[in-house]
Amino acid sequence: MNRFSPLDVVRNMQWLMSVISNSEDFMSSLRLALVPAIALFAAACTSSPSSPSSMPSPNGPSVVIPTGASTLGNRAYNPDTINVAIGDTVTWTNTDSEAHTSTSDGSVWNSGVVAAGGQFSTKFQNAGTFTYHCTIHPGMVGTVVVR
Repeated sequence: MNRFSPLDVVRNMQWLMSVISNSEDFMSSLRLALVPAIALFAAACTSSPSSPSSMPSPNGPSVVIPTGASTLGNRAYNPDTINVAIGDTVTWTNTDSEAHTSTSDGSVWNSGVVAAGGQFSTKFQNAGTFTYHCTIHPGMVGTVVVR
């Protein structure tokens, strides 16, 4: 997807304003309308995507989503099987350049979309074996074992 920098947008808007500037009143009105729109657009282009995650627990168990994860199948989550204790919070960190999810097969948790560089954490209150996958790339699978 092509993205325009805020500077490109401003240059194009300046050109457009110079083409249609027939009167000073018109230009003043146009500037008043376009300046907030350009500022909003520029802020949207430069802000980093937010993650649906809560804050990770310090030094808690973690799973990394590595670069190229969508092609790694059962190695797309590292480790692919993680063993944790009841009450532990597991944090998934997406180090890939693509968005992913961590979605349990049994509707226990759903991270929503975790953007590149984002994190998702969830606390495990019950013992069991929980398989999960990425809803965007269903071949990505992993397991959390809670004891």
